[in-house]
Parts: sequence; structure tokens; C-alpha cells
Amino acid sequence: MELAGRLANAGDNAMIAGDLRANENIALTGTQTLFLREHNRIVEALPEDLDEQMKFDIARRVVGAEIQYITYNEFLPAVGVDLPEYSGYDADVNPSLSNEFATVGYRAHSMIHGEIEMEVAPDRYTAEQLEAFANLGIEVADEEDGTEIAIPLHAAFVAPDLVPAIGLGPLLDAMGGEPQYRNDEQFDNQLRSVLFLDPDTEVVDWEECVDGPTMAECFNENVVDLAATDMVRALDHGIPSYNDLREAYGLERKTSFTDITGEETDQFPDDPEIDAENPLDDPDILDFVELRDADGNDIPINEAETLAEEGVLAVEGTRRTTLATRLNAIYGDVDALDPFTGMVSEEHVEGTEFGELQLAIWTEEFTSLRDGDRFFYANDPVLDEIESEYGITFERTLSQIILDNTDLTPEQVQDNIFFAEEE
Repeated sequence: MELAGRLANAGDNAMIAGDLRANENIALTGTQTLFLREHNRIVEALPEDLDEQMKFDIARRVVGAEIQYITYNEFLPAVGVDLPEYSGYDADVNPSLSNEFATVGYRAHSMIHGEIEMEVAPDRYTAEQLEAFANLGIEVADEEDGTEIAIPLHAAFVAPDLVPAIGLGPLLDAMGGEPQYRNDEQFDNQLRSVLFLDPDTEVVDWEECVDGPTMAECFNENVVDLAATDMVRALDHGIPSYNDLREAYGLERKTSFTDITGEETDQFPDDPEIDAENPLDDPDILDFVELRDADGNDIPINEAETLAEEGVLAVEGTRRTTLATRLNAIYGDVDALDPFTGMVSEEHVEGTEFGELQLAIWTEEFTSLRDGDRFFYANDPVLDEIESEYGITFERTLSQIILDNTDLTPEQVQDNIFFAEEE
């Protein structure tokens, strides 16, 4: 298993799974745990006198098909990827991951929320457990109708022990119940400061370490910036420039930064709040000047935090400067733009979470993964035989799998776990 941060010298605390990165964060650990339980649930549903190896093989086959079924029928539609109709296995299609997909296209890290928030019954955890959570930098608040817990990502990284401590049910409920961020060029600070780092054990007051400019001071090492890593990774793998990559995927080259972002200008405004001499070093260029809720209604900026506590969330905003302006100031020439930054800066194709380039990469890759897989669930007759013989089907939603393998109730899990319920 890959070990980092607080697990670097404590490998015995790591959980072992088929994915080397299973301990990277509690969401990955929780997902591995969920499907391990699902495997065992299927084994237990099979006839007792069946050979143990046969039980394992059947469960393995069904779980693999379930993951494919969820990926193609829930996950991809949720982010707006519409694949061509499936016409069966094609031996001429290579299902291997492309370098472009693995190193650039699949890096949708900006969607990751900076913390995992949950609300549980007041008696779910003991006072000692809550104190232990707080000592890890987890926010704990007692409310009249329950206990509110917010796990910042720095506490969720390489911390597999948190999964059984919190409970798989509450963790998955929290992950599926909260909207994630828009897939764009803005990354949460937790991904740009303390990724995988081991916290300073001498820090006792975590309030100043949860977020903001002082957060990195609470850790023993230099900061790790995932956005920068995503850019460098593309260079390390020899991925061409943004426009060259567009051309490789059959898309027209972009000729201006506003053409990429869909905005009206790539010039800094005449604004007294911006340092005219050196605007790129002025954090005010990222200030929001307008905020809007999901229905497009304006939210007063000075009231946004209070309204958020009441459930009125700002989901769109206008910054003091355009993205095209900032790209122009940094790169100067569209052809100098690196592939990752250009990809995530594109105006989204309507109904999707992607710009043209990322959508093209995903569409090509997931089509190849499907059409070039001899054992894809829609091409595997053995799955029908398993259902006919043992009554076990792979056609299950992620919500159904969560309900069958945790202590959550149907009232706590939406039918489609990939869409958070509106307040």
C-alpha cells in the first residue's frame, strides 16, 4: 500500500485493498470498504454448499459488473457525458487508459469539497470519541437535534482509522448529501496547501489551522499544491500544449483567452481596489463582486455567510476580474497555455460539467473502456446465468448498495446518490 503523511511511519495502521491508494483519503477507504462488504453480502447470499472458490468468483464478477453499471448509468450521466450507443464488444478497440486521460483529462480535482460535513444523532459518539475527533482538527458542534461534524481534508488524508471511528454509514451519507464544487480552475485551499502532510503534533488549537493563510503553519513540511502537480504531471508525461491537445481530439484551436472562457474581456478593469502596478500579486483580483443562488437571485455579499447558515447558498458568482484576464496576464499567448489549465478554464458545454476538451477526452476514453472490454457487463452472459441460478443481479444503484451494507435508512439516502437533494 502507498503510505504518506501520518501513515509514513505507521504502516501497520493502513488498510489493505486492491487499490494501492486506498488509504489516501477516507472517501477512498470508505468506498473500498463498501464494496468489500458488498462482496461478502453476495457470498453470504449464495448456497452454503457451494464451493468457496466458486462463491468468491461469483461475487467478484457481480461486484465488477455493479461498478461498471453504476459508472455508466449513474456517474457519467450525472456529469453530462453522453456516450454513443453500445453495439457490443469490439476486438479492434484498445481499452487501455490513454496518457492524455490519465494525466490530464481525468483530473477533475477542483470538484472536491474542502471538508466532509455530517450531522448525526446526539448519542452516536461518546464524549471521548468527540474529543479525539477534535484533537485531529475535526470541527465538532453540539446542536439541539444532533451533533454536527466537519472533517477538513487535512484530517481526512491518510487517516483510514477514521472510517471505522466515524462509521461507514455517516461517512457515505455525508459524501452523497453535500454538493461538490464546480469543475473549473479554482481549487479548494485544502488541496493547495496541506495535501498528504503530517500535522505538527504540538498544535493544540486547530481553529486557526482549518483554512486560510495560517493553515500551512500547522504542518511540519512544505506545502503540496495539487493544482501545480496537475500541471507538472502533464509536462512530465510529454502531453502537448492546450491547443495542440485540442487539435489531437478533433477540436478547433482557440485564438483568444475570451474564446476559451466565454467571457467578454481579457483586460484588467480600471478598479481602485486593484493594484495597477502589479495586479497579479493583488489577491483582490479574485474578490467576488456578485453572488447568486441556484435560481439566479442576487445574494448580498455582506450577508452571504449568514444566509448560508440558513440554507440559502451562493452557487454562482462574478469576480472582480475575468478568468480570461488572469490567463492573459500569466501566459500572454493562447498557444503557451498548458493543457491542464486550458482544459479546466473552458466554458462548459451546456448540460455538462466539462468544457469541450475535457468532454472529448472523457467521451473517447469511456467509450473505449466499454467497447474494448470483453467482460463488460452488457457483453457478459454469465451475469444472466448467475441471476437465473442464484437470484443475484448486478443491476443495482450505488444507493441500493449503500443501504444494503450500512446502517443508513432509505430516508437518509437519495435514490440517485450522485445528486444532492435540494434543501
